[in-house]
Amino acid sequence: MLVIGSQDAVWGFALVGVRGQIVTTAQELNQALDAALADPHVGIVLVTEDVANLARQRVDTLRVRSSTPLVVEIPGPGGSRPDSPTLSEVIRRTIGIKI
Repeated sequence: MLVIGSQDAVWGFALVGVRGQIVTTAQELNQALDAALADPHVGIVLVTEDVANLARQRVDTLRVRSSTPLVVEIPGPGGSRPDSPTLSEVIRRTIGIKI
């Protein structure tokens, strides 16, 4: 498991033994995602919502299409936005199928 997010989120997960990558830019996010996808030891990638917004389209696509590692978006330190789309809405936007 790997968490990609802001400093607070990564440090919080580190307290329970989950390694992470602190990200502040879209370029850093894309590099962290590339490294996670290439690492055979990473089965789940947690991406905080605030950081996912840096590369929204890529994160949404990975959430739907990546099975190994499984990419999961979690609320950031400030909580989730009330207008956050559900997983079924992301699938509908990504592949055009309503579930």
